[in-house]
Amino acid sequence: MNKIPRKLLLAAAALLVLALLVAAMAGVFTDKIAPGLAASDAIDTSEAIAVTVEEVPFTESVPASIEAKETTIISSRLLARITGISVRAGDVVEPGQLLIELEKGDLLARAQQGREQILSVEARLTQARKNLERAEELHKRGLIAIADRDAARANAAALEADLGAAQQALQEAETAVSFTTIRSPIAGRIVDRFAEPGDTASPGQKLLALYNPFSLQVEAWVREQLALALQPGAELQVEVPSVQRTFTATIEEIVPAADPGSRSFLVRAVLPSDQTLLPGMYARLQVLAGYRPQLLVPADRVASVGQLDVVWVAHDGVIERRFVRLGQTGPAGMIEVISGLESGDLVLPRQE
Repeated sequence: MNKIPRKLLLAAAALLVLALLVAAMAGVFTDKIAPGLAASDAIDTSEAIAVTVEEVPFTESVPASIEAKETTIISSRLLARITGISVRAGDVVEPGQLLIELEKGDLLARAQQGREQILSVEARLTQARKNLERAEELHKRGLIAIADRDAARANAAALEADLGAAQQALQEAETAVSFTTIRSPIAGRIVDRFAEPGDTASPGQKLLALYNPFSLQVEAWVREQLALALQPGAELQVEVPSVQRTFTATIEEIVPAADPGSRSFLVRAVLPSDQTLLPGMYARLQVLAGYRPQLLVPADRVASVGQLDVVWVAHDGVIERRFVRLGQTGPAGMIEVISGLESGDLVLPRQE
């Protein structure tokens, strides 16, 4: 009998070892698990919160402007040279504070002339009254004619009239002198200064402009569909982008006539006093435009993963991770979910 070549035996052994390795990797020598779904652990939903739908108001942003309700233009009632201006733009003034002084030398001289004229007339009137008393006495005795007595009466009456005219002239001159010192009529802040010392002020010419910072209001043209639902006394939110703040304004007036071009009504609302607000600032008035459904979930159950927002939901006995898109912040720690959830979904606490 011929012997099997050694090389053939080695090849057969190698093939056997390879077959055993393949069988082991295929799991021939291990226990197999029957096909099917393994039972999962029960999910604890005791702390789950159902997504709720609420009807919430939504507003329409209306462009507006901040204006001063109490604005004053300071001007002169005289034609006179300005001798001094004690304030500049931005200064805060009090009622009665001196603002502008005008030249008053000629007016003081006129007032002094009026006083001297009164003294002269009073002296002549005193003499005329004494003459009238003598004339009355002589007439009773029959020593002078009636015409002489009447002449004395007329002279005294004329001098009394002259005295009244002189007193009125003095009052006019003193009033003109008082016009040379211009004082602030209100408490406020100087907006602009239109003249300098040495300029000649004319009657009615603007010299200063000031406003009361405690009387600011917001004015907005609101389309008629929204404006007709507003009432004086209602409160609206006002956003002022330049100071990045929101204020509560109270509607004071709704002009009862629409602008024919824009079909809108002018709404004025009073703002609270605040040093950051200035006349002319741009604002946005938030006007109630209706109600819409809103999905709300607790904000503390939303996790941020990079730029994505995630919540965990109990669904069909398993925990699902849902990516959501959020909207505005709601009341009492709730936040709006625009997409990713439906009403009734059970939102679980954050999962580690």
